[in-house]
Amino acid sequence: MKFATETYGRAKLPDERAGQVLFEALPWIKNITGKTVVIKYGGAAMESAELRADVMSDIVLLKILGVNVVIVHGGGKAINRAFKRLDFPVEFKNGQRVTTPEAMDVVRQVLVGEVNQDLVASINRHGNLAVGVSGADAGTLVCSTLNPELGRVGKIEQVNTAYLENLIKSDYIPVVATVGIGEDGGYYNINADVAAGHVAAAIGAHKVIFLTDVDGVYLDFSDKDTLISNMSLREMEDMVAGGKVDSGMIPKLQSCCYALRAGVFRSHVINGKIPHSLLLELLTDKGVGTTMHSTDEALEYDAHPLGTLASRLAVNN
Repeated sequence: MKFATETYGRAKLPDERAGQVLFEALPWIKNITGKTVVIKYGGAAMESAELRADVMSDIVLLKILGVNVVIVHGGGKAINRAFKRLDFPVEFKNGQRVTTPEAMDVVRQVLVGEVNQDLVASINRHGNLAVGVSGADAGTLVCSTLNPELGRVGKIEQVNTAYLENLIKSDYIPVVATVGIGEDGGYYNINADVAAGHVAAAIGAHKVIFLTDVDGVYLDFSDKDTLISNMSLREMEDMVAGGKVDSGMIPKLQSCCYALRAGVFRSHVINGKIPHSLLLELLTDKGVGTTMHSTDEALEYDAHPLGTLASRLAVNN
């Protein structure tokens, strides 16, 4: 036998805080079990091996809790490294990279053959749970040309959900690389924020979550006291239309708006550099980022949560 004082990490007194966190998580676990959540993964959380391992472990935990997780990822920094390594010429127009057919070959090799497979391997260390998916597989992401001057940069015209839905029903985690297929049979590079919003809308996700390098949405990015915890779709649309959003956040918020208008119940913007930010946002009362609600009523509920555990368990939103 072992005494408690001999057990590594065992406190002399019960850890009340840990118990409270577990108790607090219960209604949120009940709320999200069986639901589909799309996670757009990128930024520093994908570049750091330690953070990537933490995020993948959190996703596995969500899967164990019964959440249907779909990951959508880009890989801009990995693509830039590949271009530099290959001494590949890169052209920009109006601040945007031109993707020639030759550049698209490199993009596809990096996103599908490197980044995607690394993420799948990180998840599958915990069991055979993840399946790598190119948006071109089974015509999942069908694209047209966003702007002829930018080459093979895609505008999503259609999301064919059958392949993703079959993977979800088979209890797998689809990991989607944002390479689309055109009607001409050629490949397109797609903005990962845009792809996440379209995928969430098409498969009827309950939530879409954007992992970023900032703490959430700010009313004024220069003033860190203006971080917004909750906002409605209407308020978000007003912010975007009024030009009150930092330029780097615009694609994410536009995708949030698109998903919420299509019936996704909530969207979240959280800092992927915070350890276990996914769990803190989804399974605790306070959360760590910005939550955007499809209706004013949903915002009101979160702003004034019901007081008893029994009441909250009875609400299935």
